[in-house]
Amino acid sequence: MTKTSDAELDVYVKSALGKKARNPVLLDVGHLTSLADAFLICHGTSNRQVSAIAEHIQRDLKKQGIKALSVDGLKEGHWVLMDYGHVVIHVFYESTRSFYNLEGLWSDARRIQTESLKQVLDCPDDDCEVDESVFIE
Repeated sequence: MTKTSDAELDVYVKSALGKKARNPVLLDVGHLTSLADAFLICHGTSNRQVSAIAEHIQRDLKKQGIKALSVDGLKEGHWVLMDYGHVVIHVFYESTRSFYNLEGLWSDARRIQTESLKQVLDCPDDDCEVDESVFIE
């Protein structure tokens, strides 16, 4: 795997935040596994929202010329796994995320703070508006 910069990874975060994915976490797993450079983990509060988040990510990234190698679990909406090669995105239903606890499983991985994630952390309240100028169109 080639090393992916934090700025390049922000495109994936922005796509997830575009459909109000909750509690996004970006983990640098490149030094721990050959599967990917990074895992993006987020969740929705219903099966329907989980599917909507994943579909939005897929459409948004495709518009930018980034196509998924595979997507699994989209119809069920409990855990959608999206493989983009160097980035693997996990979109969970909230209780499923807690049960599998990927952040705990990959606790040795460094947490990456992209511009979009910093903005979300600075404003954890759901009523906060995300600065649209940060997003790539």
